[in-house]
Amino acid sequence: MNKKLVGLAVAATLSLTAFTASAEDMFRGAWYALPGVSYVNTDSDLNAKNGPGVFLKLGKELSESWDVQGGLGYDTARQDTGIVGSSGRYKQTSLGLDALYMFSRSNFRPFLLAGLGAARNKVDYSFPGAAGASSKTSWLGNVGLGAQYLFSDNIGLQADLREQWSRAPLGRTALGAADNTSTVANTLLNLGGLIRFGAPAPVVAEPAPEPAPIAAVEPAPEPAPAPAPEPVPEPVKCTPQMDTITVGAEKLFGFDKANLKAEGKAALDEAAAKIKANPEIKAVIVTGHTDRIGSDAYNQKLSERRAKQVADYLVAQGVDSGIISSVGKGESEPVVQCKGNKATKKLISCLQPNRRVTIKAEGQKETGCN
Repeated sequence: MNKKLVGLAVAATLSLTAFTASAEDMFRGAWYALPGVSYVNTDSDLNAKNGPGVFLKLGKELSESWDVQGGLGYDTARQDTGIVGSSGRYKQTSLGLDALYMFSRSNFRPFLLAGLGAARNKVDYSFPGAAGASSKTSWLGNVGLGAQYLFSDNIGLQADLREQWSRAPLGRTALGAADNTSTVANTLLNLGGLIRFGAPAPVVAEPAPEPAPIAAVEPAPEPAPAPAPEPVPEPVKCTPQMDTITVGAEKLFGFDKANLKAEGKAALDEAAAKIKANPEIKAVIVTGHTDRIGSDAYNQKLSERRAKQVADYLVAQGVDSGIISSVGKGESEPVVQCKGNKATKKLISCLQPNRRVTIKAEGQKETGCN
């Protein structure tokens, strides 16, 4: 087992994790297939060299932070007993289930893994005094680290480095007369092709209408003096004057993203200029909305992040931070209803009006107000 290699991989992955943990999420609950090849560094007690292997797994994105993968693996290595004239092979067949903790849902996705399963280790060494082929079926446990990289919604790669424990026959005793069994630790380097299915492709949305300008609140005319001896009228309470603009989420953000696009910033620049030009505006409320694709909890978080991004940008453009606030409504206030539950391109397009951010400005007349 190459401990230096494992330590270097751990340090490198944790460094990349710190860099990418803040990436915007792209969780979509997809299933994926993972066929691949492996390279096994066998435990020294097995008296075997390093060798190749193959695996086939099926994975599922369970949440923003967790994946699960299950499948079969087969690894083999030539024996290395050091005895002249010896030959043979060590073989391992495994069936396991791994839990992956994902540090990011961007294109680059580092993760830690831990798993359990079963392994059948077979030793078939040939040398003078060997007891012949022997095998052992036992529990299997492994921990490791790795990363996925998505080239598109459907295609990607996964690599991981893991330490794998199981019980195996050692092929010989010190005298070479009989087999004995022990817990062995193999180090595996896996590389596979990731094929996702059931995940919606990003949709290029039609441009949203230009935001309506925020109208200035005109001051109320001075009240005419009341004729004597009539009493002076009671002061009139102000009625808040509300102006709202709605900007489509696709204009502000990429699909399933919360980072502002250049096109969205241009629309917000105009809104910020209107707000700053109207000192009568006493409050600005930014509200984020999503469609119903995805879980309620995920959509709520996404709407909150989008609303905060818009509010922060308006403040950066000079809007008083004391009058602006943001709130996320998730999928709770749709403006259109569409048939279907599967996240098809047609459904995503139909639900486009629900993905929006509203900016509501509240102004109050100064004259004659309590």
